[in-house]
Amino acid sequence: MGDEFRKMDEPDEMIRHIRQGVCDELDERDVTEDRIYEVIDKWITRETEGKKLSISQKERIRKSIYNSIRGFDILEEFLSDDSVTEIMVNGAGEIFLERRGRIEKAKTAFENRERLENTAERIASRSNRLVNTKTPILDTRLEDGSRVNIVLPPVAINGPVITIRKFYDNPLTIEDLLELGSVTDEAVEFLKKAVRSGYNIFISGGTGSGKTTFLNVLSEFIPGDERIITIEDSAELKLHNVDNIVSLEARAGNVENENAIHIRDLIKTSLRMRPDRIIVGEVRGAEAIDMLQAYNTGHDGSMSTGHANSAADMMTRLETMVLMGMDIPVAAIREQISAALEIVVHLGRFRDRSRRVLEISEVRGVKDGRIELVKLFEFKEEGEKDGRVIGSLKKTGEDLKNKYKLSAAGF
Repeated sequence: MGDEFRKMDEPDEMIRHIRQGVCDELDERDVTEDRIYEVIDKWITRETEGKKLSISQKERIRKSIYNSIRGFDILEEFLSDDSVTEIMVNGAGEIFLERRGRIEKAKTAFENRERLENTAERIASRSNRLVNTKTPILDTRLEDGSRVNIVLPPVAINGPVITIRKFYDNPLTIEDLLELGSVTDEAVEFLKKAVRSGYNIFISGGTGSGKTTFLNVLSEFIPGDERIITIEDSAELKLHNVDNIVSLEARAGNVENENAIHIRDLIKTSLRMRPDRIIVGEVRGAEAIDMLQAYNTGHDGSMSTGHANSAADMMTRLETMVLMGMDIPVAAIREQISAALEIVVHLGRFRDRSRRVLEISEVRGVKDGRIELVKLFEFKEEGEKDGRVIGSLKKTGEDLKNKYKLSAAGF
């Protein structure tokens, strides 16, 4: 076998050959990391004897083989690259990466469909979940908190699809957003007072506009002596300045679609946990009614996010979501929304891929049968320079009308 291997010139063929030998020798399922590396090193030494390979080349082979056996194969390279924010696997032959808001095609791909399927199964098993032809769709997360969506055939026609939204231990701070031009000092000062005063804030925006990031940033302003309950489909929030915090995460059902724990269940039980504030990572459906009721029962300073094209659209979407969970008159829903939410922050992405706060509005109740939103800050575009959109968030001339909480907080 050694002579046959030495005729091989391609590094990838070399890796495949060594990997096969390692897998043949490791016939146990629950081998330790040390044992895997021991066998890998033995095969590398045996099969590269007499070949002029540098230490770095051997180390690359070593890592590649280990990742294909126990890690996430070639995805490990992108997971460890801090410049990559999103990984999109479109079948075995194509991987796309998002860097600095722009999508590019990776130079590498999975060797074959089997390797990709094995990686999808390993991702699922790490979170004690199952993904197969019977349950081909899975939402889960990696150990570091990165969010993962997996779709297998027959749903995914061209092979397994894996999408990973990476998570960072050191999320962006308000200083980072100011430096990036996402928000202005004046708007930050307003939002800081609003959070500390206990205004209920809703953050809206499109996919990838930075809603969760901005929610994390606003949480920096929450007084450290409060008790916070966070509720999410997949835990992403990182609140660093609060000690008394409980994080709750929804759970999908098993193969028989049993034992699921929904966002609605978590919101209801959170009310019995003595929260000062309740933070719902994102509302997508019928849980909107439970969120609004929770926000209307004395949990001032609560926050949440949702998908919408504008702040006004978000109000309409909330109406629709409430109707998913309860058949009540639209007029009553609008009263609930306007009583629960006080400030809406809308985010967006520009053509230069930058993420900006586009609008900060006050909810002023119901007027002429519609929820009245009054813009306090609005992004004004001033042109474009070197491919980057120029502009900033400016005051509209309207002042916050509901100042009771500001006064009560001493501002």
